[in-house]
Amino acid sequence: MNALKTEISLAGRSDVKHHLHPYTQLRQLEKDGPLVIVRGEGVQVFDEHGKAYIEGMAGLWCASLGFSERRLADAAHGQMTTLPYYHSFSGKVPGPVAALVEAMIKWAPVPMARVLFANSGSESNDTAFKLVRYYNNAKGRPLKKKIIARNKGYHGVTLAAASLSGLSTMHQHFDLPLPDVIRVSCPHLYQFGLPGETEAQFVDRLAKELEDTILREGPETVAAFIAEPVQGAGGVIIPPAGYFAKVQAILKKYDILFIVDEVITGFGRLGQAFGTQIFDLKPDMITVAKMLTSAYVPMSALYLTDELYQTIADTSAAVGVFGHGYTYSGHPLACAVALETLRIYE
Repeated sequence: MNALKTEISLAGRSDVKHHLHPYTQLRQLEKDGPLVIVRGEGVQVFDEHGKAYIEGMAGLWCASLGFSERRLADAAHGQMTTLPYYHSFSGKVPGPVAALVEAMIKWAPVPMARVLFANSGSESNDTAFKLVRYYNNAKGRPLKKKIIARNKGYHGVTLAAASLSGLSTMHQHFDLPLPDVIRVSCPHLYQFGLPGETEAQFVDRLAKELEDTILREGPETVAAFIAEPVQGAGGVIIPPAGYFAKVQAILKKYDILFIVDEVITGFGRLGQAFGTQIFDLKPDMITVAKMLTSAYVPMSALYLTDELYQTIADTSAAVGVFGHGYTYSGHPLACAVALETLRIYE
């Protein structure tokens, strides 16, 4: 695992003894020990021995402003000394939350009405999964719950988000995916195109597969389709020309919600602010995270259209409360850092 090391340091031995690492071959880690990173500056990180490494992936596609942006540290410090924590439950709101939602609505790539905060991309996609059910129950469509996701998609690691993800290692031994998640093909022409198949023919075949899947399951049972503009963890897969146009026409035909996962691609990763703009997408929900705070503080968010919000709000009035939210939804510290991050992007 770690060919750059010759022996395991004291810190590394403690880590091996007590830390369960995510996404790691654990027995190999026990043998080799971890690479202990202690400092970051610009695009570089430094290990405990002072050796520098260029962090070419920006951590996990998230440290967009590098590892030493003083303005973000100052924003965090200022908020820590003013209001280090508060919540948005029961009609309360910390000042930075109110400021951030206004900024985020202005950043939205298509008209969006509301923002709901969480702490990771996984949580935001999990929330989208829940709201699909809430929305259709509120609309009197209790059978319309299935979500279509794609092979090689990555949407996170909660029970719902991992089920939506199309990578087998996320399902093995976890008893996943959950019921009501339907899989369709990955739009990677090079890997999955048939011999002699043109790009246009490939798109037509995948569009037919999607529509056939909806008809097989029953349009009255299919609630949503989720997709990354560019599939990240699955291999940085750029969709073929015309793919999303045909997908969206089918979704509209059968009244199926479109969830766009911009956790990796949002806030400039693809050159424009969002992949939604590049591929002319018209989502009902957008999930974002990672570059929202340049990963300096955990934070994610879910954008919703006004139509979704109005249905949810009406139902909350009937029920008495909108029964969802996290302790750290819209954490003031994360909001302060996100606001400064957006200012720097601008």
